[in-house]
Amino acid sequence: MTAISLSIHDSHPPDETAVIDQGLGDANDLAAPLHEVQPIACFARSDAGQVVAGAVGRWWGPCCELQQLWVEPAHRRQGIGRQLIQAFEAHGRARGCSVFYLETFSFQAPALYQSLGYEIAYRHDVYPHGIVKFVMVKRVVQAPASAKA
Repeated sequence: MTAISLSIHDSHPPDETAVIDQGLGDANDLAAPLHEVQPIACFARSDAGQVVAGAVGRWWGPCCELQQLWVEPAHRRQGIGRQLIQAFEAHGRARGCSVFYLETFSFQAPALYQSLGYEIAYRHDVYPHGIVKFVMVKRVVQAPASAKA
């Protein structure tokens, strides 16, 4: 048996982290058809074409995950985030998605997601300063294939 030594870091050394990422990726590829996972994104742009907001995620089969939603501070509270989420979901539904999910902290936008029909599936109350992490899910009914145009 080969001797093993441990090293502990207060950072993520790039070379070592790449080995772990690759190893985990290889193991996941053997366990599931993750090559089927596809990116999905929607962006809001200023008149000059600069990105001022975006919704970024991925879809796989009937599932669509919103991984990031961001709106530039000067453009917040104007309905842009809501429009992005709705466009993101429409794009996902066009690909056959019927389950949408995300993770968000209590200081982010859980109320926005709830107003759009997302429900709290899990509440993680372990963070300092009273911060809570939510896993939120929204299920939609897909129109039959013959009804899609």
